[in-house]
Amino acid sequence: MIILDTHIWIWWVDDNPKLLSQNREIIQSQQDNGLGISIISCWEIAKLVEKNRLDLGISLEEWLDVAINYHQIQVLHLNLPIILESTRLSGFHADPADQIIVATAKVHRVTLVTQDQKINHYFSQS
Repeated sequence: MIILDTHIWIWWVDDNPKLLSQNREIIQSQQDNGLGISIISCWEIAKLVEKNRLDLGISLEEWLDVAINYHQIQVLHLNLPIILESTRLSGFHADPADQIIVATAKVHRVTLVTQDQKINHYFSQS
């Protein structure tokens, strides 16, 4: 399984050209092994819609239903190990949602697909 960062998930579902071809290829090659998202990604999307920073074209509920069922995305829920790991990311930035997403990937010992330079820099340093 691989985990998709929030923006990657949105771009992939919406077939957005912002999704780098290398990340699109990773997702396509890993579909049979499973694609996951952190539950915090659903919250992040809801907040973006609430603040009018993201227009999904359909209701939030409809988009989430389609996006989760799109190639059977596995929603990875918060648990105690993820919460604890999110507080132990030495040198990582202070965005709580990013902390949860990175901790989710670390606890599940899987690759996180992201185009976020801060997250990529963190993984390259650890």
